[in-house]
Amino acid sequence: MDLKLTKPICFFDLETTGTNISKDRIVEIAILKVFPNGNKESHTWLVNPEREIPAEVIAIHGITNEKVVNEPTFKELGQKIHDLIKGCDLGGYNSNRFDIPLLVEELLRADIDFEMKNVVAVDVQTIFHKKEQRTLSAAYQFYCGKELEGAHGAEADTEATYEVLKSQLDKYEDLENDMKWLADFSSRRKFADFAGFISFDKKGKEVFSFGKYKGKHVEQVLEEEPGYFGWIQNADFPLYTKKVLTAIKLRKLNNKLS
Repeated sequence: MDLKLTKPICFFDLETTGTNISKDRIVEIAILKVFPNGNKESHTWLVNPEREIPAEVIAIHGITNEKVVNEPTFKELGQKIHDLIKGCDLGGYNSNRFDIPLLVEELLRADIDFEMKNVVAVDVQTIFHKKEQRTLSAAYQFYCGKELEGAHGAEADTEATYEVLKSQLDKYEDLENDMKWLADFSSRRKFADFAGFISFDKKGKEVFSFGKYKGKHVEQVLEEEPGYFGWIQNADFPLYTKKVLTAIKLRKLNNKLS
């Protein structure tokens, strides 16, 4: 089943130096852009992370320090990547919890303010786990009847993810061929930031989801404990979390002034 698209969707996959969204860096990025008319374009870049890639991580994706030492940095590639995905929906495998948060961190570090408003994100892994509880290689075998050659290679993973989503739509009649619906179905708990430090309560108000103020409204905490804002800004939190917190603080201030 072909995807019903109202605008392009970019499936992407990252290979990185590790799994810490705040600290780790991209070493390879592949983007498969699918247009509403069915046309596709694919781009893959190796990236110099400007830091050592740990041996245990190299053992997973096979990208060595020597392989990326002469490749462009993300800061050099950032604008090109941003231009490619701007105005598109996003798709990936475990992308809501890892790939999107880390990509946004890299963009912010490159002084590129990527905005997720009016963008939906379809996480194929969540759909798969809700339906079958398996891995990407197993998903590719289960849905497409194929062996995933080159697993943990960004380009192979993006193409497989795209094919799996189409096959999921063929297999499950209750899945709607609509990116907004699929994004809602593939999302877990709703968060204001990507890393999950700020979530929403039942009324749609931001609350902290960690630490001593877990479950407390962000605006209330910032008003009663103003030093907490400074602590988060100076601590090792993701840049996007800090950006969201700043926006909430400014919104509260503007509401007081108006």
